[in-house]
Amino acid sequence: MHAIRHHAFGPADLLRLEQLPDLDPAPGQLRVAVEVAGVHLLDTSIRAGESFGAGQAPELPVVPGREVAGVVDGVGDGVDERWLGRRVVAHLGFAGGGYADQALVDASRAHALPDHLDAATAVAAIGTGRTAAAILELSGLAADDVVAVTSAAGGLGTLLLQGVRNVGATAIGVAGGAEKVAVAAKHGADPALDRRTPGWADELPAPLTLVLDGVGGEVGQALYDRLVVGGRLVRYGWASGIQNAYDDPARPVVDVLGPPIMSRLAEFERLALAAAADGERVPYVGAAFPLADAAGAHRALESGATTGKVVLLVERPLS
Repeated sequence: MHAIRHHAFGPADLLRLEQLPDLDPAPGQLRVAVEVAGVHLLDTSIRAGESFGAGQAPELPVVPGREVAGVVDGVGDGVDERWLGRRVVAHLGFAGGGYADQALVDASRAHALPDHLDAATAVAAIGTGRTAAAILELSGLAADDVVAVTSAAGGLGTLLLQGVRNVGATAIGVAGGAEKVAVAAKHGADPALDRRTPGWADELPAPLTLVLDGVGGEVGQALYDRLVVGGRLVRYGWASGIQNAYDDPARPVVDVLGPPIMSRLAEFERLALAAAADGERVPYVGAAFPLADAAGAHRALESGATTGKVVLLVERPLS
């Protein structure tokens, strides 16, 4: 098999394509011939050795990546052989191993794909989509809400905008730069505001009742300051590096990372895949890199140059 590994923590150039022994599925496992692997911002911070999310620092060398889609080409003992040849998608959890042309998946975590759902969209749904499904449910979103979504051109932001519009609420997108503003508008933001423009927050059309924020910092604070009494900010990260301290009990903060999502992962995965398959919330895949250029995918993410979900495409034969 071929896989991307890094043997130390540090810059993206440490990601190298290597040839490794083929994987053998253990009892209860499937082996997937990977077609698409998902790339997440957390992958870059793990590679850099800066942050490991809710997990622990991996033992090096490590194959990054936690989202894969492809075709089952092997099964372990105790697994129904009817899995063989089926298209599946799975989230691998913190074990990783996704940046490769083979991956091992517990059969209980694999989801069979309908024929019309492509592998890249499925990969975006199994990770980013499940997070969107959780945020939308836990936010208490209602049709009369006026909602601001940060990082509105990203993989998560574009899904949240769709979810807000689907219930009839007002969706306001906040993104950085003209290209990203256009992506946000295409996915339902009205208006879509450029946070790089001086005075952008003054262009908000109405007091906000709900902020969906994964950025924090100045952007998160500016939106929180425009929440009505009784409004709430749903926080699922602070990509700016600044975790704001909000202290107004009349405008509560709902943190959804950790137990609120982790305790219901399988449920949110099913909801996200169903929403993608029926067209309700379709992930936007904005950038695709060959597996061998995983370093390029990481650099693009870290620079803020991407929109939508970033994926790696497995091209065979690899060398």
